Amino acid sequence: MRKTQWFDFRDFLHKPSLSSSIKPRPFKVYSFVPFSPVAMLDPTILTVGGIVLGIAFIEQILNRWGVIDLVDQFAKVMRFILPVTFYGALIYFFATFMF
Repeated sequence: MRKTQWFDFRDFLHKPSLSSSIKPRPFKVYSFVPFSPVAMLDPTILTVGGIVLGIAFIEQILNRWGVIDLVDQFAKVMRFILPVTFYGALIYFFATFMF
C-alpha cells in the first residue's frame, strides 16, 4: 500500500518539493516506421532529380525566348521521360533502402 503524502497549502505553493512522488520507470521505445528523410539524400536520386529539373528549367527558358517548336519537342519527350524517371528512381530507392 502506498503512503499518502500530505502538504500544507502554503508550503505547497511557496516551496518546491524536495522528493519526487513519481518514480521514473524505464521502458523501451520501438519505431514502427523504418524511414528517415536523410535517406532521400542518395547521390543517385539527387543526380537524376537534378537532371530532370535542369531539363524542365531549359524548357521554361526556351518557352520565354519564344522557340515554341523546340519546346513542343521537349514536352513530347518529357511526357514520357518524367514518369519513367520517377518510377525508376522510386524502384531504385526501395531496392537499395535497408529496412
